[in-house]
Amino acid sequence: MIDPGLGLLLMKMAVAAAIVVGCSLLAERSGPLLAAMIATLPISAGPVYVFLALDHDAAFISAGALGSMGSNLANAGLSLVYVLLAQRFGTLVSLGTGLATWFAIILALRLLEPSVGVAIALTVVIYLGLHRLFRPYLGARPKAPPGRPWFVIPLRAGAVATLAGVVSTISSHVGAGWSGVLAAFPIVLSSLIAILQPRIGGPATAAVIANGALGLLGFGLGLALVHLTAVPLGSWPALGLGLLVCIVWNLGLMRLARRRRAAP
Repeated sequence: MIDPGLGLLLMKMAVAAAIVVGCSLLAERSGPLLAAMIATLPISAGPVYVFLALDHDAAFISAGALGSMGSNLANAGLSLVYVLLAQRFGTLVSLGTGLATWFAIILALRLLEPSVGVAIALTVVIYLGLHRLFRPYLGARPKAPPGRPWFVIPLRAGAVATLAGVVSTISSHVGAGWSGVLAAFPIVLSSLIAILQPRIGGPATAAVIANGALGLLGFGLGLALVHLTAVPLGSWPALGLGLLVCIVWNLGLMRLARRRRAAP
């Protein structure tokens, strides 16, 4: 007999993995903008938050969302370092340095504990600045459409399932803030980089990450809304509103991009 608690944990891990793998496979088959818009949706954090909401109250979800805002700010450091290094260096150096930057930033933010107002202001200013800085890197394309090696699906599924399992298991022990940080850990961005760069090159992979700057801005705003509304409205309405913000934001970015391409 499987322990009911273990069975529930395995189910959580399987559901989270299936959602992320499906969405990221769609991202791989598209151009850099659409790939970035899919990758910056809460396809990893969303399932984790659903499971956290099943186990914890609205105050926990609210505090966790603030922690996730810090994690998303650290994504800006990862993105900046990766995009710049990937123009000249391989996957190990570029992604490894980017992740080291992410960890350094998140540790600093956990010590400083900025308020939600400060976190929102930093999210807007930093990601708008990154978008402008990334303009020269947005258009790089691979020389040929990449094939997909056999290990892509197991790698992503394993990474996301592990994240969901770890966060669900330790959330009661590490508190809401660190649970939120772990929920928004850049699994999708990291896995896309690790899989794409060896196949299509650094500049083309960096174009996907560079196109995601404004998407990550929308993700940060969605997290802010979850933080502000979870207690007064409840966890589920707050999570729904946060997801809606992310989806509408990214759809709006894609619409603006199409208009610009169509303009004479």
